[in-house]
Parts: sequence; C-alpha cells; structure tokens
Amino acid sequence: MAIFKHVPANASTSHSTVSRNSDGRQDNFRMNSARDSGARPAPREFSHVEIWVFDLDNTLYPHHLNLGRQVDERIRNYVAKFLKLSYEDAVELQKDYYKRYGATMRGLMAEHGMRPDDYLEFVHQIDHSPLEPNPALGAAIEKLPGRKFILTNGTRKHADAIMQRLAIHRHFEGVFDILAAELEPKPSVRTYIRFLERHGVDATKAAMFEDLSHNLVAPHALGMTTVLVVPPDARVILRGGWELQGHRAPHVDHLTDDLVGFLEAIACGR
Repeated sequence: MAIFKHVPANASTSHSTVSRNSDGRQDNFRMNSARDSGARPAPREFSHVEIWVFDLDNTLYPHHLNLGRQVDERIRNYVAKFLKLSYEDAVELQKDYYKRYGATMRGLMAEHGMRPDDYLEFVHQIDHSPLEPNPALGAAIEKLPGRKFILTNGTRKHADAIMQRLAIHRHFEGVFDILAAELEPKPSVRTYIRFLERHGVDATKAAMFEDLSHNLVAPHALGMTTVLVVPPDARVILRGGWELQGHRAPHVDHLTDDLVGFLEAIACGR
C-alpha cells in the first residue's frame, strides 16, 4: 500500500499531493500544482485534536460511485411533481435553491411552504449497493484517538445505511443529521453550533472533514481544523464548477484525495 504525505492546502509552495511507491520513488500527482500569492496563516495541525467530525456523502465514500447523483435525480423528480414543473425547469430550480439556501429542501420550505417529512423520505430512497465494506477506512478511523461523529445534511436513516454498507458504523459515537440541525443545512454556522452544543464539543479540539469547501468556512471560523476531501483528478467529476472552488481558501487547512492514507498519516504522527 502506498504511504501518502499530504501538503497543507494553504502552503505557500506547490499545492500537490505526494506519494512514495513501494520502490521508494516519489510521485507528485492528482492535484494541479500552483503557487499561492501572499503570506497565509500556518495551517492548524492535529496534535491537539480529540474530536473527529466527518461529512458523509462523497467524503466517507468516493464521489465516482454517484450516490449523490441518485439523490439529485430523486430531488428533481420530487420538485417537478410538487411544483408541477417540467423536468428541465425542476433541474434549474434545484440548482438555484441549492446555491441560495444550501439545500433544495430549504428553498422549497421557504418559498413554497413544503413540509419536509415526505421529501426527506423520498429523496433518500436510493440504491446503496455500489458501496462495499471498507476495512481500511474502518481501521484508519479506529486509530484516531478520541470521539468520532458524522455531521450530514442527509437523514439518520441514510447515514445508517451508508455506514452499514461500509462496515464503519461501530466507530462513530453519533450522527448529527438534518433533523438534529432543525432542518437548517450546512453551511449555516448555526448548524455547527447546534452540533457542538449537543455533543459538548470544544471546536478548538475538533477536526472537520468535508468534500465541499464552502461547508468548511463556518467550522474553521469556530476554531476547528479543516480538511477538504477531493476526488482524484483521474475521475470524472459530475458536479458544478462552483462546488469545486475554494481548494486554496484560508479556511481549508489541509487537502487530500486519499482519506484513508491521510488518516493513517495522522495516526502515525501522533
């Protein structure tokens, strides 16, 4: 297995991921090399971290499995039926509400008075079979010292199904879902504050792993160490360009395209 060394996302030199092959050769790969302009704060590290918080979808499993695409399709079908729109118009409205409200559901509630129960049940009725047990991920999470949580804009039922498929459910103390967030999705700072208060978490002793940069703005401002989990360049990315922005933003302390390798490196460095 390759051992990965991950360069902090806001390092002032090259912005890349580094690996060493089994024969000791070093490869720079997967992230476009770039130089940041201007001095930036040093990234927060992990020696003080006692609480590990993970987003769910496209963070704990690879984006290319396209579970999110299934959810998107069901959201669009729900919007089309609920508002009696064409599928094409439903797609545009979904994108608009997702950008403006953080979740399509929130836009439907705010502008159309939708009740969320049926919506949440419908959109998460997806095929989880592409997910397979990931013992390497489970072992890497287990080695992290301290408490572990999932913080998701999805439902607890959806999170449980994914954790069971990945065989990582026993490693997490709890799941903070959209209902626990009082139907206010990330990136709202109030959602993170609710999570911290409910579970008695000191933000300055916590790390947040997330696949969307804008969802790391609030946790970083609250004092958390932040990690952006991105797909390898070799994969086809089926998401909007605006969702992929912010890799080099000050609120991203670290960047990785290999979560298991990243977590193993953290555990080895403690």
